[in-house]
Amino acid sequence: MYFRVKYLKAGQEESTLIEAVNINEAINKFKAQNIGVMLGIDEAEEPLEAKLKTLLNKVDSFFNSSIDIEEYIAVLDQIYVMLDASMSLTDILQNVRENIKNKKLKHILTTISQDVESGLSISVSMKKFEKDLGKLSVAMIDLGEQTGLLSEAFKDLADILTEINENRKKLKSATKYPLFIIFAMSIAFAIVILFVIPPFKAIFAQLGTQLPLPTRFLLWLEWFLRTFGPYIIGMAIIVAVIINILYKKYEKVRLYIDKFMLKIFIVGQVIKFAMLGRFLYAFDKMVAAGIPILDALTTAVEIVDNNYLKQQLIKIKHNIAEGRGLAKGFEETEVFEKMIIQMIKSGEESGNLNIMLEKAANYYKNKYLYIVDNISTLLEPILIMGIAGFVTMLAFGIFLPMWGMADAVNK
Repeated sequence: MYFRVKYLKAGQEESTLIEAVNINEAINKFKAQNIGVMLGIDEAEEPLEAKLKTLLNKVDSFFNSSIDIEEYIAVLDQIYVMLDASMSLTDILQNVRENIKNKKLKHILTTISQDVESGLSISVSMKKFEKDLGKLSVAMIDLGEQTGLLSEAFKDLADILTEINENRKKLKSATKYPLFIIFAMSIAFAIVILFVIPPFKAIFAQLGTQLPLPTRFLLWLEWFLRTFGPYIIGMAIIVAVIINILYKKYEKVRLYIDKFMLKIFIVGQVIKFAMLGRFLYAFDKMVAAGIPILDALTTAVEIVDNNYLKQQLIKIKHNIAEGRGLAKGFEETEVFEKMIIQMIKSGEESGNLNIMLEKAANYYKNKYLYIVDNISTLLEPILIMGIAGFVTMLAFGIFLPMWGMADAVNK
């Protein structure tokens, strides 16, 4: 919003344009400038320069559509600290958004600040940006408002997102080396087949004898990739796009693909341990904060990215709603080990549910970290076999006919 402020300076009436969330902020900004005595203030039309800036921001937002998760976590921590210091939410939002670098996040906080100033609750305002901030953020802040524990909700949300972000960073770091090796092998294979093998074709043709099987396979592979390679790449892209569209549109497709992902070697374990650990960590945090179990379950399930696991975890909520125990719900999901189910049952019966949930969350976190930390070691045999197979095939394919030719010359 823009405001035209009329003021008296050195006996003359002048005016200035001020951008602010509301009229009170505009007055405070004018007073801070200390340029004269205010005579009046009215809402003004957005100037042309500002309209152009807004348009450029929209274009920039299109190409930079995601928010920086680490900056978002920092914002949540700041809001928690200031709320804990009994500052008003409107002042907090105004202060925090001033130092935001990510344009998308700054726009979101500006809109939320305006909504809160106009009397809207922060959770309702955040729901407008659920796609950017995530369902977890909206649910946690909504529950924080309902229970009167808003500052704790911001702290718990920051803790959960920090845990998720750290695990993602560790996974990315751990997979860099294996992915680089696979990529390098693929490039080397393509170069050898498409550029090294062709010069040998003329030599092999002059031998006039039956070529060894490895050589014939290499020559066939070179012909196949040169002839059908572009079509295969094109088809792969089309299939990937179609699968992506179907995944977004149909729940059955999402369930089938996500269930299949859990069966892939190493990948399935990483997904399963990460999602279950994330679910239990969030569930534990919310139960400890005094949030009702049904509400905590609903929110915790929302942060699970795998649709098959999410469907199974919803069974826990249904069991609670039907009056059965929490442990029974965990058992019916068929995704938790018996030891975890026993821990939940023990915690439920003894009144130490929080302690058992924390231990269960740590159990899956440790299993996830073990795989991530040792992913290179686990994949090493496969990579070595792949490299050895490639080198062996290349050596036999090229050198066997050359050895045969040398023997013929000697004879």
